Amino acid sequence: MMRESRQGGGLRCEMRNYKAVIQYEGTRYRGWQVQGNTENTIQGKLEALLTRMEGAPVEVHGSGRTDAGVHAAGQVISFRCSDKKGAEEIREYMNRYLPEDMAVLSVEEAEPRFHARLHAVRKTYVYRIWNGKTKHVFGRRFLTWVEEPLDVEAMRRAAESLCGTHDYRAFCSLKRFKKSTVRTVEEIRISQEGQRIDFTYAGDGFLYHMVRILTGTLVEVGLGLRSAESVKEILDDRDRARAGRLMPPEGLMLMRVDYGIREFSYCFRLLRSSFRN
Repeated sequence: MMRESRQGGGLRCEMRNYKAVIQYEGTRYRGWQVQGNTENTIQGKLEALLTRMEGAPVEVHGSGRTDAGVHAAGQVISFRCSDKKGAEEIREYMNRYLPEDMAVLSVEEAEPRFHARLHAVRKTYVYRIWNGKTKHVFGRRFLTWVEEPLDVEAMRRAAESLCGTHDYRAFCSLKRFKKSTVRTVEEIRISQEGQRIDFTYAGDGFLYHMVRILTGTLVEVGLGLRSAESVKEILDDRDRARAGRLMPPEGLMLMRVDYGIREFSYCFRLLRSSFRN
């Protein structure tokens, strides 16, 4: 297997590709992506830490960009660094020095060409609403408060029209589109437990602000501001002005990212070779 090498301190180190699963509370960050006017981004914190560990620049790739204030329970990243530390040592180092609102759940060696964003096949998001006359004080950083009662059954009927393979440009904040806005949404599940309502979205990818606009549209159905049947018309018209409001970021969380069989076959080969050795 071919790997890059890096010369340093008289030692020749092999470069390895790693996959890590991380969690973060996005409240105090300016989003995922590195920005020129601030160091306070998730990607920026990770790259700074890994660069310090490695003694050379490390670039981190995420499965997707989360906006300012959005959280992640299962964000996946990939990065390349030398074999000076093993995967578990890297995880322990990162957890030792990361801020309290970030954590690394796992680190493992990945296929040399594995890329967290390019090889993702399915993402799952949850948007959480607290639906009651009194706001949830202790959940205010993770729940969006909607005071008026929501008709859950009406929202479920509307959600059925939004599943499948469609052009979702009506549910995107971008005004100009350089790439296709066609996506496949496999599932929209709306569940209620007491005053908390969860909107779970699973699909092959989501456009800029798509989950928050979909939720805003469904909430308007739940409030009786539009009919469940009108949602299909919005989808067909592809007009952002007809869709619902952009919901606040705090209720949104990236739950998990799934990958294809290629990655699993590589992990199996690694495991098999370890038994042989």
